[in-house]
Amino acid sequence: MNIANQLTILRILLSFVCVFLISSGTLLNLFLGLLFFFLASLTDFFDGYFARRRNIVSDFGRLMDPVADKILVIGVFLAFLKLNIVSAAAVTIIVFREFLVTGLRLYALSKNYVLEAKSFGKHKTFTQMAGIVIIIIILLMSKLGVILSSVAHRLIFIVVSWIVIVTIFSGGMYLWKNRKLIKSF
Repeated sequence: MNIANQLTILRILLSFVCVFLISSGTLLNLFLGLLFFFLASLTDFFDGYFARRRNIVSDFGRLMDPVADKILVIGVFLAFLKLNIVSAAAVTIIVFREFLVTGLRLYALSKNYVLEAKSFGKHKTFTQMAGIVIIIIILLMSKLGVILSSVAHRLIFIVVSWIVIVTIFSGGMYLWKNRKLIKSF
C-alpha cells in the first residue's frame, strides 16, 4: 500500500479520535480535538500531494479519499449535534448530500467508472473543514470566557449556514455534472 493510501487510512483512524474528543465538550478535549482535526485535515492535503507527485494515484485513493473526508466531517458534525450546538436539520442536509454523492460514486464504480471529486466538491470539503476549525475555536473562546455564549451561538449559526449553503450547491453541481450517469439508473 502506497503512502497516499496509508495517509487516507490514517485520516479515518484520526477521525474517530477527533470525534470522541470533541463530543465530550470539555475545554481540554476540545483543544485536543482541534489538534487531531488539524492533523487529520493535513493528511487530506498530503495524501493528494504524494499521489500526484509520485504518480501513485490509485482507484482506492480516488474512492477512499473522499470517503475519509466524509467520515471526518460527518463524525464531527454528529459530535456538534451531541453538544447541541448545531441543528439536526443542518446535520441532516450535510449527511444526506454526502450519502447521495457516495451512493452515486458506488453506482458508478459498479459500472467500472470512478467518479473523482471535482473542484467544487473539493471547495465544499475545504469549506466544511475550515468551518469546523472556526466552530471549535469559537467553542474554546466561549469556554474560556473570551466571548459570551450567546455570541458564540450566533457565530456558529452563521458558519454552519454557510457550510450548508456550500454543501447544497456542491451537491446540486455534482448531480448536474453526472446527470447522464443518473439517467442510466
